[in-house]
Amino acid sequence: MTAASFTRRGVLVATPLVLGAGTLAACSSSGSGGSSDGGGDSGGTLTIFTTGEEMSFDPATSQNLAITTLGLTARRLTSWKTSTDASTELIPDLATDVGTPSEDGTSWTFTLQEGLEFEDGTPITAATVKYGLERSFAPELTGGLTYHKVLLEGGADYAGPFSDEHLDSIETPDDLTLVFHLNRPYGDFGWIASTPAFAPVPEDSGEPETYATEPVASGPYRLESYSPGSHATLVRNESWDVETDQARLGGPDSIEFSLAQDASVVAQALIADRSDSQDAFLASFVPTAQLVQAQNDPNVGDRLVTSGPGALEYLALNTSSEALQDVKVRQAIQYAVDKEAYRTAKGGEISGDYASTLITPGIGGREEYSLYADDPTGDVDQATKLLEEAGAGDLTLRLVITDDQTGTAESIQQGLQRAGITVTIQPLDENAYSSEITAGDGSAYDLVLSSWQPDVPSPNANLTPLFDSSQIGHGNYNLARYDNPDVDAAVLEASSTIDAEEAQAKWAAVDQQILEDSPVVPLIYSKNSFIHGSGVENFVIGEFPAYPNYLTVALG
Repeated sequence: MTAASFTRRGVLVATPLVLGAGTLAACSSSGSGGSSDGGGDSGGTLTIFTTGEEMSFDPATSQNLAITTLGLTARRLTSWKTSTDASTELIPDLATDVGTPSEDGTSWTFTLQEGLEFEDGTPITAATVKYGLERSFAPELTGGLTYHKVLLEGGADYAGPFSDEHLDSIETPDDLTLVFHLNRPYGDFGWIASTPAFAPVPEDSGEPETYATEPVASGPYRLESYSPGSHATLVRNESWDVETDQARLGGPDSIEFSLAQDASVVAQALIADRSDSQDAFLASFVPTAQLVQAQNDPNVGDRLVTSGPGALEYLALNTSSEALQDVKVRQAIQYAVDKEAYRTAKGGEISGDYASTLITPGIGGREEYSLYADDPTGDVDQATKLLEEAGAGDLTLRLVITDDQTGTAESIQQGLQRAGITVTIQPLDENAYSSEITAGDGSAYDLVLSSWQPDVPSPNANLTPLFDSSQIGHGNYNLARYDNPDVDAAVLEASSTIDAEEAQAKWAAVDQQILEDSPVVPLIYSKNSFIHGSGVENFVIGEFPAYPNYLTVALG
């Protein structure tokens, strides 16, 4: 993979949002992962409160997960079936299946269902899917996911369709068939086809910059009105047929996004189950103060929904730093970190489970193991021993954080101090953080706290963005600046393996191979808590991702 081949789904550990316009969250003290009686009647208006001031409905610029906001208006070739008691399943969406690879895995073929239509009644064809995907390459449209851009032949030199240039590696031999030609074998292309850019867009859809607020819907809802800082109103797309859609229920008659909301104020209204909030949920995580309140309020009950363990929160060790180039020093930090103190600073048990692997729960092929301290408080004696063997006395390290990470940073500082490691904490604002950490040369830090939520439920999306050497700098997220040719080769081999079970076994081995080198310390698999009103049903958080499935929410 080249640099910039992956974009970030991870977020700073203290930040209760995931990148991508309108991405939302959900919550429960019961830890059940959902509250539902098995379904709700169609009809009514669902309100989704969000802190964001603006929304975009352009799939070319979106990082939305397949089950969140954009999935309400835009279908893709494939989608996800989420469940509280099973791994997320790749399912067909516009296509009749999840894709057929060639024998060598360098091309993938999809066949569209017959009779699919846009909101205006015009047919959804292979050409409209191709055009939608080609739009994502245009320099006028930035910010979307980029997996497909480095996989499709000719993608590196393609600049979009607005000058009547087309990408030959996307073939459309007829109205229902798409053939994608890749520059190497790639086993996860069916998952990649569930990302936003694989949504169809009519070729006469207007100027590229206007599509964000004038989309042509292929999903169960169309955008009726939008006012930045106020609302976005979705109403039924009468051309959508539930019988063709395995991913969406299309329950509510309309969905109102209420923008620029204060999460604490909304959470209070939902806890009280006020009449104007009963058919609503809060898109962002429940703030800490209201989370404690909701847990202790018997009237809230299963309206507070907490996900299972999701994103990996971790301490990245800058392997290019002179102080951290010795693997024994990095392994000493594994033993010195106090994960219990870190989790306590995050809010306790409801904030997550202790982490020991890099592939997160809910991802197929994950294997549980622990290379370092089994006690979450650490093993100071072993840490001290390793530091002595490395001749690393009087070690002083710089921990760079964002302004809202002080509490968790201090827990790391105090844990390492027990082994004689001095940590200085340096807060940076968002712009400085991006400049120094993701885009910088690595000279500004020794340690950094971060988290990672994969874009798709695949070990590939867990490991490649964080540990492949092509992902160092240039705005990418190999924050450990980890450069191991053997790991790069193992990542390439695993991602090129077409058989899913064989690939998963290879990824599990890569997981341990990386962690033996200790470029990061896994801290917790975070849990997300969300709250909804009493009129909301089918509010389900599956094993992946740790967010509610917007496509199946209904009203009672």
